[in-house]
Amino acid sequence: MPPPQKKPRRTAERILEATLELFNRFGEPNVSTNAISAELGISPGNLYYHYPAKEALVNALYDRYEQALDELLRAAGGVRHVEDAWLFFHMLFELIWQYRFLYRDLNDLLSRNRHLETRFQAVLEHKSRAIGQLLDGLAQHGAMRIAPQDAGPVATAMVVVLTYWLSYEYVRDPRRALEPEVAGAAMMRGAHHVLGLLLPYLEPAQQAHLHGLVGPYRDAARSLPEPAP
Repeated sequence: MPPPQKKPRRTAERILEATLELFNRFGEPNVSTNAISAELGISPGNLYYHYPAKEALVNALYDRYEQALDELLRAAGGVRHVEDAWLFFHMLFELIWQYRFLYRDLNDLLSRNRHLETRFQAVLEHKSRAIGQLLDGLAQHGAMRIAPQDAGPVATAMVVVLTYWLSYEYVRDPRRALEPEVAGAAMMRGAHHVLGLLLPYLEPAQQAHLHGLVGPYRDAARSLPEPAP
């Protein structure tokens, strides 16, 4: 008996997948709806039937990102030691990379899209609360010592690095920074620098453990060629 055939993906799903790939590759401002329909081999009218404007595509992708982010941030309360924190931030950077067009063109998108402007403010608040929970978990389980008056500024600094790390990578090397072949190194550098903000507060054994976790990736990043002039 032949195996059951997989159901074909719905057109709306295919459109979103292709749009995300193109936005990530070229940047949202540089991708037109005509380019998306050409990539898929469908008519512009077929695309407009599912998504009547490019803004609708951006909003649909953002909603997917926000849902995945909400699920991931719930794990912040379960962080007990530095290895948990390393995994948590690595997963955060993987999600950011998956939707990197949002972060590459963030300020431009916010200036043109009211939906994103209001929702991204909520995302920043959610990230701040989650990282506050993460710091509380590390402190309660003896992994770090941090005064209450320091916890807020440290959490804010971590959110800033999370939010603008890919912008920094892009400015550092515009020709290659957002290409898939450098994704691993870029994410590891980001996680390393976010966690580096905790070093002054970690207990000595946790500091040593963090150095052991990030050391191989830091060394690998140092061996990468310098950005092209």
